[in-house]
Amino acid sequence: MPRQGFLGTGAPLSADVTLAIEIAMGLTLVLGMLLARRQRYRAHAWCQTAVVALNLIVIAQLMVPSFRSQVAPKIPARLARSYYTVATGHAMMGCIAELLGLYIMLAAGTKILPESLRFVRYRLWMRIALVIWWFALLLGLTTYARWYLVPTHFSSARSRILLGRLDSAATEISDVAGESFNLGSEGSSPHKLHWH
Repeated sequence: MPRQGFLGTGAPLSADVTLAIEIAMGLTLVLGMLLARRQRYRAHAWCQTAVVALNLIVIAQLMVPSFRSQVAPKIPARLARSYYTVATGHAMMGCIAELLGLYIMLAAGTKILPESLRFVRYRLWMRIALVIWWFALLLGLTTYARWYLVPTHFSSARSRILLGRLDSAATEISDVAGESFNLGSEGSSPHKLHWH
């Protein structure tokens, strides 16, 4: 049995560690963006490169095994259930963000790629990568919430209370990231994620 995590949610230790690392990396990417705005390009490059490299390790060591054991065997049969939908969306956006980050790292920081395969407008692509990365992070937070904070067999009254608390937390997160979402009831399943 996996060891209990440190966030008090009933999640395993590996999930809590992953969540903490991913939030720290998201904040570090914003710090890297601020370094670029202050024209501290070398520090910016080191900061962003470290996050992309660390994220690759986290994906390979923690996220892929979790996805392969808990989600992939149920696709496509249970993809309509939020437990699988949110995790699959997070995996897809996370892969896109990581691949784009690796490409930017190779194109901007090395001479490995031929000139014809390099960006011309680095700033635009770096901003796009940051937005995609934060969207993947929000989906990761939602996956964590769906897997460890929203049990499938709550009484409806307790579900509404918990979802109200999660919606408040989601609002705070959306203020930071500039995305808007809520967790509310729709039809018979009060645990679906609704984007507006």
